[in-house]
Amino acid sequence: MTWKEIYESKLVTAEEAIKSIHDNDKVVTGFACGEPFGILQALIDNYKDYNNVEIINMLTLGDSPWCRPEMKGHFKLNCLFASHSNRKAISNGTSDFTTSHFYEIPDVLKNYICPRVSIVMVSPPDEHGYVSFGTTVDYTRGTTDYCEVVIAQVNKHMPRTFGNSIKHVRDFTYFVEIDQPLPEIKGVEISENEMKIGINCASLINDGDCLQLGIGGIPNAVCAQLWDKKDLGLHSELVGDGVVDLLEAGIINNKKKQTHMGRTVIGAAFGSKKLNDYINNNPSVELHPIDYVNNPIEIAKNDNMVSINSCLQVDLLGQVVSDTVGLNQFSAVGGQVDFVRGATMSKGGRSIIAMPSTAKKGMISRIVPLITEGSAITTPRNDVNYIVTEFGIAQLKGKTLKERAKALISIAHPKFRAHLIIEYIKRFNEEPFSKDELKEQLKDVKEHVDDVKMQIKNLLSKRIEEA
Repeated sequence: MTWKEIYESKLVTAEEAIKSIHDNDKVVTGFACGEPFGILQALIDNYKDYNNVEIINMLTLGDSPWCRPEMKGHFKLNCLFASHSNRKAISNGTSDFTTSHFYEIPDVLKNYICPRVSIVMVSPPDEHGYVSFGTTVDYTRGTTDYCEVVIAQVNKHMPRTFGNSIKHVRDFTYFVEIDQPLPEIKGVEISENEMKIGINCASLINDGDCLQLGIGGIPNAVCAQLWDKKDLGLHSELVGDGVVDLLEAGIINNKKKQTHMGRTVIGAAFGSKKLNDYINNNPSVELHPIDYVNNPIEIAKNDNMVSINSCLQVDLLGQVVSDTVGLNQFSAVGGQVDFVRGATMSKGGRSIIAMPSTAKKGMISRIVPLITEGSAITTPRNDVNYIVTEFGIAQLKGKTLKERAKALISIAHPKFRAHLIIEYIKRFNEEPFSKDELKEQLKDVKEHVDDVKMQIKNLLSKRIEEA
């Protein structure tokens, strides 16, 4: 049979395809900009026909219908990355959550979770009978190698990408042709604080460095500060629209990379039509499975690797919390530790954790004496190198506990430094700063100076009496 005959023999409706899903099955799906909503909608519409089916996916940009009350007993969601639409369900137990470093997820899926069915989204086949996984190769492509049933939504809007992102039509069970515009993650306006953070991060980036950038305001702010750099490389688990202009201008040209020279390497594209149009049929961009892209050993093969990630909280020891808020799951570990360790192993590499100094509209500090009870540590203190806020850069690698704490206090928001100084004294039985340094630390909150001095005096007096 020709590839066209094979393809047509497997072409069915969504309702026909989902009949291959049985009660008690585990079903893994594509995620984010590659989530096969057309086929999943058929499952939702026919939920009463199924019992105890587990849906496994990562970040969703849409709703999480599997968490609705009527789905109980029919479908249950197992998240690999908490999203806005399912955080509450994870907290109350309606949805499950499985934690893992991103580069290990393909192995976790294959050898531990063991789904029987894979539902993905692909581009239409080319003249040789190959479809492309387009925006989301990550763990998605790998599931089609071992799942018993593989259902693909064929979508003309899915870009065709190079790298390890294609598969022949013979390797699928069913095809369902449903054309839908892809979900988009559009850029938002960069805030003043994000721009300051971007400037601080960019000061740690040199010509010829190879970058890992995520998505959101801070990565976009970093990109906005790189126009005076030359010969940058890009090796990243995912990217957004912010890199497109730098790629088109040749600021990022991948000339200095040790692997995939001249090529951008990513696991997934998280952007708008601007990014999707850029990666479509673009031989300079390669998408590969995430157990390759995020493998710290592969990351480290590029010299001068610079990873830039964000977080929710850092304590005075340098422990980083990025995916939980107390006992509540906020997102997931993702590839943060993969790239922190890969960059550390890289010759000349650096890892950066960048964050605004405050949260809740300035009401709470992200730099704290102790992490919030119940929170899980994402990146251990021994892995952390640079912490960056809008107030500066704290380099922690090779520092003593006291030096770490002082460096972090210096980049906290000034209105929270007084409290952090008091906590430092309680912990280390000494003042972290001289009188002049204390004035400098608290110069933007002068009303705190006398109060802090009095608390320091009382603390020290108490210590002397106890001694």
